[in-house]
Amino acid sequence: MQQTNNNNTMMAGKNDESAMTTLLLAFQSGDVNAFSRLYDLNINILFNYGCKLTTDRELLKDCIHDVFVKIYTKQAELNHIENFKSYLFISLKNRLCDEIRKRVYVSDAEVEELNPVSHDDVENNYLNQEREQVNNCLVKRLLNQLSPRQREALTLYYIEERKYEDICEIMNMNYQSVRNLMHRGLSKLKSIAG
Repeated sequence: MQQTNNNNTMMAGKNDESAMTTLLLAFQSGDVNAFSRLYDLNINILFNYGCKLTTDRELLKDCIHDVFVKIYTKQAELNHIENFKSYLFISLKNRLCDEIRKRVYVSDAEVEELNPVSHDDVENNYLNQEREQVNNCLVKRLLNQLSPRQREALTLYYIEERKYEDICEIMNMNYQSVRNLMHRGLSKLKSIAG
């Protein structure tokens, strides 16, 4: 079944490339409707791709427009294109890079003030992971200073989010004994951490 799906995907990709090539040839022969069809088939794909490169939607729309204007005005030079979709992606990426470089070059803004292309802040992610590791080590170290029964009760309640009734059953203790055990464990943690 998987092989059939892969074959269908490959055939669809080949048919897609073939359709693009046919439309491109028709456009080069002067068919303006073929150009409109190329535009319609690729505009959403280019926009989605561009959203991964920049957060500035207006800049993205302008650059996509510029790519198609260039294609329209230089239709005689399109003979060498083997994969039209790849050509579009590369053209859009290059156009975006040119515009971003131009904006940075003429901008009075400090480099630190410019918005990065990606939403992911690698430095903050790294610092958050480091902080989480340190906190986890601290919690483990503190828990290791409790008695095994206190550690088990607190782990069941706070980490596994079990109810008192479940803890009583798991630990084979009555309700008040579990409450006392947890209270002593929390008091000891506070005195150690404090």
